[in-house]
Formats: sequence, structure tokens, C-alpha cells
Amino acid sequence: MRSLCILPGHISLFACTAVAAALLLGTVSSQASENDPWASPPSSAESTSFADQREAVIWRQDTFDESKSLLRQLRFDIVNQRDLSAAEPRIDSLRQMLSADNMLPAFIEGSHGSGSDARPEIWEEWDRYRSGFDQLDTDIATLQEAVSNDDLRAAAKGLSVVGESCKSCHRGYRY
Repeated sequence: MRSLCILPGHISLFACTAVAAALLLGTVSSQASENDPWASPPSSAESTSFADQREAVIWRQDTFDESKSLLRQLRFDIVNQRDLSAAEPRIDSLRQMLSADNMLPAFIEGSHGSGSDARPEIWEEWDRYRSGFDQLDTDIATLQEAVSNDDLRAAAKGLSVVGESCKSCHRGYRY
């Protein structure tokens, strides 16, 4: 690679650096996906803790319903009561519940038929769908930090951001 960069008439130093960076990023990216158990959706229930697709669908619906209930409780605590004392354990539960590692195994490829609110775009756009969980985790961490800092205003804003994160995913991936 170096000889390409220093010989006259060959690629510029900038282009060479860009190529080297792209190659390095490609290596890092491929290594990361090898270590990422959710780089692709589970292809069958056998690769998950679920007996079948139907059980996974029911579990994820119940889990999302439970998370919605937690968000309502948090809204009551933070916005209505202006009390952060009960919020921290609820946020911990929410973060664990909605983590990619917890939720993605329930999205077995093709589990979007009868009885499911999931759109097939989840599996067609898996990387984008998966990144939504990463964004949600970041948003919940921001909310968690505001609560830890006893910052009521930032906590209320953080709660709204978490809600928007949920809604944006629903708009694209749920009927």
C-alpha cells in the first residue's frame, strides 16, 4: 500500500489514506459482525429460547406492552408528580427489557404473519431495524443520566425522546 502512496503518478496521499481507512474499517466491521450475535435475524426458533415463531411473537408483544406500561408510570412520576425517586429502578427495567440482546431473538425471520403486528420490512431492513434498538438504548441511557443527576427538566425531555424513539420504530415496522 505504501508504494502506491509515494510513487509519482499514482494515487494521492489523501486517496491512499482513504483506501487504507476503508480497508481497516472493513476489517473492523467484519470482525464486529462476527462477534455480534444479532448481525442477522434468527433464521428459526431453534437458534433462540422460543419453542416456535408464535411463542416469540406473543412474548415480544407482551414485552412491548409491559414497556409501554413502564413508560406510562415514568411519565406519571416525572411529568405529573415531578418525582424522580421511583424512576431509576423503572428505567433500569425498561433498559434491560428493550435491549437488543433481549428483544432481537424474538424477531425470528418471517414471524410477521397472522397474529403479529410486525411488518416484513423488519427482515428486509434488518440493519436499520437493529440500529433502532441501539438508538433506543442510547436514549434510555440519557434519560437514566438525567434522573441520576436529579435533573427533572432533562428527565422530562429524555422521556419524550424515548417515546419518540419508540414511535419512530412503530411507524416503520408495525401495522
